[in-house]
Amino acid sequence: MLSKMQIFQVYGAMAQHAAETQRVSAENIARAGEPGYRAKEVESFSDYMDRTKTDPTVAGKPASFSISEAQTPIGPNGNSVSIEHEIFKSVGAGGQHNMALSVYAKSMQLMKMAIGRT
Repeated sequence: MLSKMQIFQVYGAMAQHAAETQRVSAENIARAGEPGYRAKEVESFSDYMDRTKTDPTVAGKPASFSISEAQTPIGPNGNSVSIEHEIFKSVGAGGQHNMALSVYAKSMQLMKMAIGRT
């Protein structure tokens, strides 16, 4: 029942978005030395929410995130991965994940308090 509430869906999707951003950054870093590889990036969470019209779930699961080629400069070997940029994205995703989990946990705590189960 609680999982159907919009706040839990939104912050669950935010945690999933952060995890997907981490996954894409890790793949980019792993392929940083590969000639011709083009870095990828996950759409912003706000773009994702606009696209899903505030309902981030399809049949109870988060809708898929759009992944595109990153707009970063291409090096002499045709690779466009910037390690610094990937580290920055990874740290931001970690903060986004922590925030989503904190809001989720606090919301659960408030719900329990509201029904008298502390």
